[in-house]
Amino acid sequence: MKIGIIGATGHVGQAIYKEAVAKNNEVTAIVRDAKKGQKVFGADAKVLEKDALALTYSDLKGFDYVVDAFASPKAYQHIDVATNLITMFRENTATKLVFIIGASTLLDDDGQPMIDTVLKKYAGQPWIDAPVQQSHEFEYLKWIDNVDWIAATPQNELIEGPQTNFKIGGDHPMVNKDGKETTTIGNFAAAIVQEMTDPKRIRQRFSVVDA
Repeated sequence: MKIGIIGATGHVGQAIYKEAVAKNNEVTAIVRDAKKGQKVFGADAKVLEKDALALTYSDLKGFDYVVDAFASPKAYQHIDVATNLITMFRENTATKLVFIIGASTLLDDDGQPMIDTVLKKYAGQPWIDAPVQQSHEFEYLKWIDNVDWIAATPQNELIEGPQTNFKIGGDHPMVNKDGKETTTIGNFAAAIVQEMTDPKRIRQRFSVVDA
């Protein structure tokens, strides 16, 4: 497969890139700084140097998958990038889009988005804008029925760590064998590449927890 990763030098982007390459895919790092991309992935790495918000259909149409692992201090740009990607690929399912969506979009026992509880508990915190905007982004994606998108969500604690064993779930939080809501970045990346290799959740969200 040909895979392009927006934000490939971020923690999650790097893990997905390395896992996808390990599975013999042709992977391109889509980054703002090509020198940084080659420093991270090697001088022979395929790198497309371009701001995420400046990407065009011509840049991306050759990929089987485009992974949105974009991160920005301007939280609203999560939605800007997502809407731009969706607009590019309306009625074109040759390229599938994968979006990284935070755990605050999972549902509690009453079926309500966990972002509601997060807002009550942490209103006013400087980091709260990112989960709020990702919640809006996911709500937007659920309206899209003519683009092949997939949303991938870790558990509440996305932590550094290698690939071990993991479980796949849906819209509700899960716990590992120790009762903790954790997902290592290695497991998260492995689950995403697994889904791209054998897609079973088109226009759906799946979540990942350490086993």
